[in-house]
Amino acid sequence: MNPVTKKKIKRFQSIKRGYWSFIIISLMILFSFFAEVFINSRALLVYYEGSFYFPTYSAMIPGSTFGLDYAYETNYRELKEKFNTENARNRVIMPPVPWNPYENDLKQDTYPPFAPSFAEKHFFGTDNVGRDILARLVYGFRTAIIFSFILLIFNYTIGIFIGCSMGYFGGKFDLFFQRVIEIWSNIPFLYVIIIISSIVVPSFMILLVIMAFFGWIGMTWVMRTMTYKEKEREYILAVRSLGASHTRIIFKHIIPNTISVIVTYAPFAISGGIVSLTSLDYLGFGLAPPTPSWGELLSQGWQNMDAWWISSSVVGAMIITLMTVTFVGEGIREAFDPKRHTTYE
Repeated sequence: MNPVTKKKIKRFQSIKRGYWSFIIISLMILFSFFAEVFINSRALLVYYEGSFYFPTYSAMIPGSTFGLDYAYETNYRELKEKFNTENARNRVIMPPVPWNPYENDLKQDTYPPFAPSFAEKHFFGTDNVGRDILARLVYGFRTAIIFSFILLIFNYTIGIFIGCSMGYFGGKFDLFFQRVIEIWSNIPFLYVIIIISSIVVPSFMILLVIMAFFGWIGMTWVMRTMTYKEKEREYILAVRSLGASHTRIIFKHIIPNTISVIVTYAPFAISGGIVSLTSLDYLGFGLAPPTPSWGELLSQGWQNMDAWWISSSVVGAMIITLMTVTFVGEGIREAFDPKRHTTYE
């Protein structure tokens, strides 16, 4: 690793607020990627008649496999109760939260949403159709973070490529794309979403493509400015005089020397992606039900103000997520900003 990069990483570690926020958000992402181990209606382990089964990441196991009188997927909570009453050697180990985000837990003579209950292992309660809120929070976070990361890659790929080209070649090429971007940025993004949502049901990929169509403009302006600045430096003039190609100059010299700016903007772009997806879901133009979504939970919380656990849980999750991502971004900006650590002689 480059000694300068090592120095910047150590500088970031010394910024405690950003460093610990990075650890917290990393653990949250890791937890969400393995959410099936902790929050799932499928058992982690079933021991039946001397054989072991691992249903969590395996194909559907019918109830007849465990001596039940049906051929559809096993209800592992009922199977666990059955084994416990039989006092046999058969065992079922369930996740700490034995509910999946799509499952309805309805009760006789009463209607959801149900308040938090440790006895029923609905630790954050249920929504207005009886689905576990904690499960939908965690799986919704995974959807939002994956969406934001993919959107970040799309926006940065397009923005860096066009921005570097504008700054490097300049002239008519730069003027042409400036006019294109000015026109493009005046297209009302929300209206486009509304029109498309009225024609087709929005999917993960459709929303991703639409938001990528409008999200690359900010990074384009940043990279254009940085490229204009870098291309006039002595090292660029030197490699150009040695006969280096435009592609080599851009990808081997200019982009690597602007990486600090790219890295600095990344956490804020991720938080922006999470907020955008949540906002669209809240307005009803996002992911189609019953996909777990923070925006859909916010909408339910607004419609059911008496069910305080719905709105408070999703607002708390958003505050923690956006606050940690923002602190990480501030820490990276401070650690990678050369102006803060420059000594003039």
